[in-house]
Amino acid sequence: MTSTATRRPLRPLDRLDFTVSGPPQLTEAVARHLRLLGARGEETGGGDRAGRIALDGDGPGPVGATVAWADPASGLVDEATVQAATGVMAVHGRREGSPRGLAVDYTASATAVIAVQGLLAGLIGRARGTASPHITARADRAGLLAVSQYLAAAGADEGESTELAPGGPPFTSAEGVLFELETLEPAAWAVFWRALDAPADALRAGWRPFQFRYATACAPFPEALHAVTRAHPLPRIRRAAAESGAEICVLRTLAERAAEDDGAAPWSLRPLTDRPTPGSSRSRAAPTSAGPLAGLTVLEAGRRIQAPLAAHLLGLLGAEVIRIEPPGGDPLRGMPPACSGISARWLALNRGKKAVEIDIKAAGDRRRLREMAAEADVFLHNWAPGKAAQLGLDAEDFAEVNPALVYAYTSGWAGRVQGAPMGTDFMVQARTGVGEAVRPEGEAPAPSLMTLLDVLGGLQGTEAVLAGLLSRERTGDGVRVDSSLLGAADTLTGPALRRAACGRNARRSAGFRHPLPTADGWIAPSDASAEAAASYDLRALSTSDALARLAERGLTATRVTTDLSTLHHDARLPGAVSRDAHGAPAVPDPWSFA
Repeated sequence: MTSTATRRPLRPLDRLDFTVSGPPQLTEAVARHLRLLGARGEETGGGDRAGRIALDGDGPGPVGATVAWADPASGLVDEATVQAATGVMAVHGRREGSPRGLAVDYTASATAVIAVQGLLAGLIGRARGTASPHITARADRAGLLAVSQYLAAAGADEGESTELAPGGPPFTSAEGVLFELETLEPAAWAVFWRALDAPADALRAGWRPFQFRYATACAPFPEALHAVTRAHPLPRIRRAAAESGAEICVLRTLAERAAEDDGAAPWSLRPLTDRPTPGSSRSRAAPTSAGPLAGLTVLEAGRRIQAPLAAHLLGLLGAEVIRIEPPGGDPLRGMPPACSGISARWLALNRGKKAVEIDIKAAGDRRRLREMAAEADVFLHNWAPGKAAQLGLDAEDFAEVNPALVYAYTSGWAGRVQGAPMGTDFMVQARTGVGEAVRPEGEAPAPSLMTLLDVLGGLQGTEAVLAGLLSRERTGDGVRVDSSLLGAADTLTGPALRRAACGRNARRSAGFRHPLPTADGWIAPSDASAEAAASYDLRALSTSDALARLAERGLTATRVTTDLSTLHHDARLPGAVSRDAHGAPAVPDPWSFA
């Protein structure tokens, strides 16, 4: 059988044309992704509040979409104000102990991907017999989705089991080199620090906050650990990592990433097999009002965030999602804090899914999984590189039982970076220059402890699966889909990489998106009003009075959400946060169809 690596790439939007208008922050990535999927089109620009996309041609179109920052009545007019209102600034700022804006257009990037998801889902629905939809995607909903795990934890029945306090990586060597450290094993953590003569009490106290930093967006481990790395040169730190099984990654600059960027798409789509698929996927159950993917089955073997989020979104579009969990179930179900005995964070990504326990190390259970895949539409996983092939559960293995399957792998690096470190969120941030991009000029680079790439990578995983399903609808053939955290990093830093490639300063100016303190909180001016607003000392005024003072001078700003548990009654986001059957906070679907 021909290797998937040598098969021709698929372009499911071939022979379709698009038009895009509106603010570039919201629409540029939409146009780029549509082109990468094969559509032809033009961007007309114009407007600063909402964008419009129309897609039509030879195929199941037309479909259209609107992308906007928020409801016009909310006062949220751009990236800065959306980050402030939805809690993104609060979560990103936990490392410093006060809200901080991301110096990249994170919610806009996520909104663009969500809009393309909606367009692809609309085309799939049209191909399966539903009416032509119009999709709306808003940045405020993208922001809520990005913080959904943190929001769920804030509204749980019990408090956090670990401290939420300032602190975290990166570490610094004796030469002043910044680096990230990664290990998923407590034994490797201990061996690494002992090799550097770290105090025993510090390495013991540091493990729990280090382990939980993915969940809490902070890591208040002892300052002694930072002092240890500052006392050792980088070569010795590298030896300690090699001897322990931990990994380090020196923070790269945007200029370095731009120099090696191959311009590849954030995902790849290739035929699952070189043999034509008998029959057609159109024979499956037609969708209903439950969504354009109703009647389709997704098998998800995912851990942590990236793959579970991708499958969660497919479920919101109507698919039946069945989680493949190890014997005893997913251990993260019990991760505190809980709602009705189930992890609130786990519910944020997995509510509504069915579950089947399968031991993939057992031959009988692997056979059972292949039998399930024979009746499924999508198989999605994020196992370690090479594990699927080792177990006989790779794309070629499933193609033998279901040549019409969409086989999706969400990874860290997609095999695109030679000698890459472990493919986790913070290591990919370090290696790709995201640590520099998220902080303005004059600040030391530091990857955000908010799981930026896991979330954006999950969104792009959904986008890629939908592209694979559309391709299958148009051809009847199965598709191999690969997406990655690297692709998410390149989408997020795209504008900065283009500035770097042209020899311009890739970073935003000093003080960019820093909220302003008031007597009882913080406010965030819009990007257009930030320079003028910074000239006012608002620290003696209440937040409401500070906002009124700026409004009198024609400046736009909004209150910064600092307590995520208050979002359910935030007047700027009416009805946006509800409660699920377990009592856990739930954010709205990221798109709406009309």
